[in-house]
Amino acid sequence: MAEQKQEEVEVIHSWSAPRSLSTSLMYSFAQRDDVEVLDEPLYGTFLRVTGVERPYREDVLSKMECDGNKVVKEIIYGPGEKKYRYCKHIAKQRIPGLPNDLLQKGKHFILIRNPLNVMPSFDKVVPSSFLELGLGELVSIYSELCALGKPPPVIDAAELQQNPEATLCGLCEDLIIPFQDAMLRHVETFFFFKWEAGPKPIDGIWAPWWYKSVHNSTCFAPTRKYPRPFPFSFYDLLEQSLPFYNMLRRNVRQTSSLLKSPLPVPDLPVPENEKLLAWVGDEILPRESAKVSVFDSVVQGGDAVWEGLRVYSGKIFKLEEHLDRMFDSAKALAFNNVPTRDEIKEAIFRTLNANGMFDNTHIRLTLTRGKKVTSGMSPAFNRYGCTLIVLPEWKPPVYDNESGITLVTATTRRNSPNNLDSKIHHNNLLNNILAKVEGNNANADDAIMLDKDGYVSETNATNIFLLKKGRVLTPHADYCLPGITRATVMELVVKENFVLEERRISLSEFHTADEVWTTGTMGELSPVVKIDGRIIGDGKVGPVTRRLQSAYKMLTEESGVPVPTNHET
Repeated sequence: MAEQKQEEVEVIHSWSAPRSLSTSLMYSFAQRDDVEVLDEPLYGTFLRVTGVERPYREDVLSKMECDGNKVVKEIIYGPGEKKYRYCKHIAKQRIPGLPNDLLQKGKHFILIRNPLNVMPSFDKVVPSSFLELGLGELVSIYSELCALGKPPPVIDAAELQQNPEATLCGLCEDLIIPFQDAMLRHVETFFFFKWEAGPKPIDGIWAPWWYKSVHNSTCFAPTRKYPRPFPFSFYDLLEQSLPFYNMLRRNVRQTSSLLKSPLPVPDLPVPENEKLLAWVGDEILPRESAKVSVFDSVVQGGDAVWEGLRVYSGKIFKLEEHLDRMFDSAKALAFNNVPTRDEIKEAIFRTLNANGMFDNTHIRLTLTRGKKVTSGMSPAFNRYGCTLIVLPEWKPPVYDNESGITLVTATTRRNSPNNLDSKIHHNNLLNNILAKVEGNNANADDAIMLDKDGYVSETNATNIFLLKKGRVLTPHADYCLPGITRATVMELVVKENFVLEERRISLSEFHTADEVWTTGTMGELSPVVKIDGRIIGDGKVGPVTRRLQSAYKMLTEESGVPVPTNHET
């Protein structure tokens, strides 16, 4: 019989860490009629160069090509008999000095698996270590492929087990190769997909040591409902490895969860905020890594205080006043081991510099009571000190300050000082959130909140003012937060020679006002044109509101605490 003609093939590279279902995936591709398979062609080179010990080391060195250049050029990218060549690689086997063609040519994808599911069985052959797991090298491969303009698809072994058909169809789509049903052979009774049990001719020499479980299987078996007990001798290794897994997992086409169906990735209000740096505790972290402990008081009970800051032209507006209120709130809640004023300022300055944010920036500054030694309500469990969070975002004013906003009145009443004093700027915002839900349901921008006697207190997020016959009125700060922006606007009202009155104000007075506006750091000074369906004034932004907006804008340009920089040229 004549030999089949050898032709140039299109190479598909699978990169993974060990114990990631990479052999099962190789078997699936091997069932296609247009694919030939290579099982870890770089293994011999890896053993020769690194000198690591394996029970099958000498057998591999004597039977496999160990010259990396020859492996890449003649074996991986050599001619073949089928259209595609599938190369299963373990990431750590990509040693330095291999030809650049290895990554520059062919199609590549990354297969990942949660280290929690890898470690219980990994050390049956070799001792577990960060280098042996190879997740760091897997991230390097992903980054280098992205730098080459070839961002590889990433699939998670859990997805492969849970929904092999959808995962493999998606992978083929990403690799721009036709999907074949042969990759998924149905078992009639169960909706799994199978291959023949036992060893395969395509297996590497190491198969008897590593492939016992896959040889006993015939399909991508579903994940266990409950995981195996984790070997806590590997706890430190898990902590080292999980960030690398999570880094790659963020790039998976689709992720599933025990608690919810997959949701599409939402659009951000300001796309530039997709990549930002935040201060958490005592370090600056990327957005997706900026997290607090599950033992932190803000998680356990909303036990934290916060401030909103704005940066204008390199200066933080009213920084000292906001810090005064933060320290007052922390004292009122009996926080201990609070960072100093200078320490908080330095954290803010460093975070802004790291992001290059010196204008059009909003900062959510949070101070939690800190991490607890065990879950529970008692502050006696807080023995680590407070947790400081500096979250800066590119953020213009959040309301329509040109055309105006609409408000509705919520049925949710503002907290009374008898229960929880609103002068404490705390993170337990459920009272406000419930009112905001009512506002959202009414398609309004925000909701007015009344006090226990039915007088207007504030909105769910801002303080509120009205103008009637040349007099400016705002509610007493008995139930509402005495906002920094509120105080600033009150000063501007007096400076602009208007009569200012602070008193109880009924809802009907707001309905019949000539002008209404709200104040807050995030929205600045926002005109209100409709409340509960009533048109305010003539339904347009009033002249006094415009005048105060201009005065406020001028003040933000002229004052503030400068953000120090290195003044590098």
